[in-house]
Amino acid sequence: MADALKAEGNKLFAAKDFQGAAEKFSEAIDAEPTNHVLYSNRSGAYASLKQFDKALEDANKTTEIKPDWAKGWGRKGAALHGTGDLVASLDAYEEALKLDPANAQAKSGLASVQKAIDAEARADGMGGDPSGGLGSMFNDPQLYQKLAKNPKTGPYLADSAFMNKLANMRNNPQAMSTEMMSDPRFLQVMGVMLGVDMSMAETDDAEAAAARAMGGKDGDDEDMPMPDARPASKVEEAKEEPEPEPEDEEAVAAKKAKEEADKEKTEGTALYKKRQFDDAISHYTKAWDLHKDMTYLTNRSAAQFEKGDYQACVDDCKQAIEYGREVLADFKLIAKAFGRMGSAYEKMGDMANAVEYYQRSLTEHRTPDILNKLRAAEKAKTKAEKDAYLDPQKAEEARELGNQKFKDADWPAAVEAYSEMIKRAPEDPRGYSNRAACLIKLLTFPSAVTDCDLAIKQDPSFIRAYLRKAQALFAMKEYNKCIDACEEASAKDTEGKNAREIQQQSEKALQAQFASREGETDEQAQERIQRDPEILQILQDPVMNSILQQAKGDPAALQDHMKNPAIRSKVQKLMAAGVIRMGR
Repeated sequence: MADALKAEGNKLFAAKDFQGAAEKFSEAIDAEPTNHVLYSNRSGAYASLKQFDKALEDANKTTEIKPDWAKGWGRKGAALHGTGDLVASLDAYEEALKLDPANAQAKSGLASVQKAIDAEARADGMGGDPSGGLGSMFNDPQLYQKLAKNPKTGPYLADSAFMNKLANMRNNPQAMSTEMMSDPRFLQVMGVMLGVDMSMAETDDAEAAAARAMGGKDGDDEDMPMPDARPASKVEEAKEEPEPEPEDEEAVAAKKAKEEADKEKTEGTALYKKRQFDDAISHYTKAWDLHKDMTYLTNRSAAQFEKGDYQACVDDCKQAIEYGREVLADFKLIAKAFGRMGSAYEKMGDMANAVEYYQRSLTEHRTPDILNKLRAAEKAKTKAEKDAYLDPQKAEEARELGNQKFKDADWPAAVEAYSEMIKRAPEDPRGYSNRAACLIKLLTFPSAVTDCDLAIKQDPSFIRAYLRKAQALFAMKEYNKCIDACEEASAKDTEGKNAREIQQQSEKALQAQFASREGETDEQAQERIQRDPEILQILQDPVMNSILQQAKGDPAALQDHMKNPAIRSKVQKLMAAGVIRMGR
C-alpha cells in the first residue's frame, strides 16, 4: 500500500505537481509511519513548494528515524538553507558527508551554502573570494586526469582554445564567473570536480536507474531529488536551467499572445489612472483571455474596487490567488490579493472576513500598511459585535431578573443578571450600581468601587452610586475616601433628598476614625500622621496652613472657615486624624 502511494507521489513530483506529491506521501506515511524515505520524499516536495518549515520538520523526522542515512541530513541541510539558517545548513551537509563522503547532492548543497555565506560576507563588507571559494577546484593536481576519465569532458581536452581558458582560470580564479557565463562547458567541468551531474536528473530513482544501466551500484533507497533551497547567484541559476530549445509554432504563438496581452494591460492601466474603470476592466479582461498572468486579475480587481463593485473585486482576487498557487507565484503578489480582499470586505461591512483576509495577507508577506488595516478592522469588529448585542428591552429583562435574585439573596446570580444588563445597555448607570450592591454583599469591595466609578462616569448626578461607593470604601477602612465620596454625593444632592443618609455615612466614617486611634500615645499619633499621604498633603496646603495658624489665636475664626464645604471636609479629616483636637 505504502509503496504504491510512494510511486504515485514520485510520478506527481516528476510532473512538478508538488502539492499532489506531498499529499500522496502523507497518505503513504499514514500507512507506514516509520518509513524514513517517505518523510524524506515529502520534505523534498515541501522544499519545492518553498514551504521550508514543513520541509525541515520532515527532515528532522527522517534523521530521527534513521540518523545514519546521509541523504536525510542532506534534506535537513536543504530545508535549513531555505529558512535562511546558513550555519545550521552547513552543519547538516557536513554531517551528511561524514556518513557518505561521495554523496554528490550533499557536496553540491554544501558548496551552495558556502557560496551563500561568502556572498553575505561580501555584502557585509568582509571581502571574500569572488568565485565563492569554488575557484580553488581548478588548482586540483588531478584536474586533467578527472576530466579525461569523464566521457562528457574528455573531448574538451582536444580543444586548444578550451585548454587555454582552463589554464587562465587556474592562474586567475577571479575570471571564473565570466568564463562560466560565456562557455557552458565549464559548468560541466565544475560538475565533474564536485562529483555532480550538471544535467540534474529528475528523481533519485532515475539516478539509480542510470547508475545500474552503466553497471554501477545503487546504494540508496531515496526517491525524490533534493533541489537547492535558494540559488545564490546567477551562475547557479544558469547551472540549473536546461539548454534552450528552438521555438516551435506553439511557443511563437504563446509569445505573441503575451505581447498582445501586455498591450491590453498597458491600455487598461492608462484608463485606470484616468478613473475610467469600466473601460480599464474591459482591457484587463481581454489581457487575461489572451494570456494567463496573475497580475491581469489583480489589476482588474483594483479597478473593480475603485468602481465600488466590491464583490467582483473579491471574486477576481480569489481567481488570481487560485491561479497564483498553481504557478507558484511570488508570495508578495498573493499577499497583495489577500489584502485587497480584506479591504473589499471592510467596505462591505463584513469585518469578520476583513480581519481573516488581512491576517492571511500577513502570513504571506508582512507589511506595515496591512498590519495597520488589520488592527483597525479588529477594533471595528469588536465594536460592531458589541453594538449588535445592544438591546434595551432585553437589558430591562435582565435588570428585573437581577432585582429578583437580589431579593432572594442569590448574590452570584444577581451579579450575572446585572452583567448581562450592562452588555445589553452599557450606558445605563443602574446596571453598574446594582452590580456594585451585589459585590458589596459578596465582600468584593474593590470591584464594587470600580463599578460605582463606571456608574458615575455614565451619570455624574447618580447619587446612589456615590453612596454605594462610600459604603464599599468604609468596609475597606478607607475612611478619608469614604468621607470624600459623601462630600461628592452631598454636592450632587441639590434637592437634599439623600442628605440624611449622606450625613449618617459621613459621621459613621468619622466615628470609625476616632475609634481607630483611641488610646494611642502622641508619638504613635505622629507616626500614623506621617504615614498618611492625604493628611500630609492637607498640612502642606498653604491655605490650610494659614487657616490653622489663624485658628490658634482665634478658634472662632475656624467656625467661619468651615462654612466652606471644601475647608470643612479637610478640617474634619484633620480632626479625625487627631491633628486638630478640640477642648484641650
